[in-house]
Amino acid sequence: MEQNTSLQQQLLEAGVHFGHLRKKWNPKMLPYIFAEKKGIHIIDLNKTTEALQEAAAALKQIAKSGKKIMFVGTKKQAKEIVSECAKKINMPYVTERWLGGMLTNFNTVRKSVKKMQSIEKMLTDGTFDTITKKERLTLARDRDKMEKVLGGIAQLGRVPAALFLIDIGHEHIALAEAKRLGITTFGMVDTNGDPNKVDFAIPSNDDATKSIAIITNYIVAAIAEGLAERQAAKEDDVEEVGTDDNEKKAARLQAEAEAEAARARRGGDKGGDKVKGGNAPKRRVPNSPRRTGAR
Repeated sequence: MEQNTSLQQQLLEAGVHFGHLRKKWNPKMLPYIFAEKKGIHIIDLNKTTEALQEAAAALKQIAKSGKKIMFVGTKKQAKEIVSECAKKINMPYVTERWLGGMLTNFNTVRKSVKKMQSIEKMLTDGTFDTITKKERLTLARDRDKMEKVLGGIAQLGRVPAALFLIDIGHEHIALAEAKRLGITTFGMVDTNGDPNKVDFAIPSNDDATKSIAIITNYIVAAIAEGLAERQAAKEDDVEEVGTDDNEKKAARLQAEAEAEAARARRGGDKGGDKVKGGNAPKRRVPNSPRRTGAR
C-alpha cells in the first residue's frame, strides 16, 4: 500500500492528473475522471496507478518472453523522452513522422532500412571514394533523412509484439495498423481520448513533459526487469545443461571402462583355452591325387 501511495504522490507531483478542458472531453473517459476544477477535468490517480501497474506487468511478461515492444511518441514533448527510454532497453522506437504502412507494409519498410544501412556501410568503408564529392554528399543527405525516420527501427527484424503509444489520438495511424495486425496496444489516454481503442489504457496527462517522463520511465523499468529475468533464466539453463553434460560424460566414461574390463576378461579366458589346446597333434593334410599325377 505504501508503494502505491508513494507512486501516487510522484504522479501527483508530475501533474499526471491534469486533464483537458471540459468542453474537449470524451464521455468514455468518465470512469477515470475524479472531479472538475475551474473547467478542467482531474484524472483519478487511483485508477491511473492501477492501470499503470497492470500495463507494466503485461509489458514485463512480453519482454521476458523475448518479444519486441515498439515505443511511439512523435509529439514534440515526447520525442526526446521516448528515444532515450527505448535506447536504454534496446527496444525499437518512432519519434519522427509515422510512415504509413510501417507495420502493415513492414517488408517494404525493411527494404528502406537495408538501403540506409548499405549506404552507411559504403560511406564508411571507402566504397564511394571513387565517386564525385557532390554524389557522395547527396547519398549522405539521403542516409541522414532515412536515419531520422527509420533509425529507431533499424534493428527490428519483424513486426513487434506490442506498441506503447504516448497519445493515442495523435498516433491514430500507428494504432489503426496495430489493431489491423492484432498487435497488443498500450497507451497514455488523456480526458479527450477513447480508452476503449487500446488494450491497456493508462489514464494520464499526455501533454506535459514530466507526466510523459514518469509514465514512460515506470514502463521502461518494468521491461528492464523482464529482460533481466529472461537473461537470468538463460544463464540457469546453460548451467543446468553444463551439469547434465558433465554427468553424461562421466557415465559414458564409466561405461566404456567397464566394457573394456569385460573385454579384457573375455580375452584372458580365450588365451587360456589356446594354451590348453596348444599340445594337440596337428592334422596332416594328404596330398591331392591330381597334384601327384601331375608330377
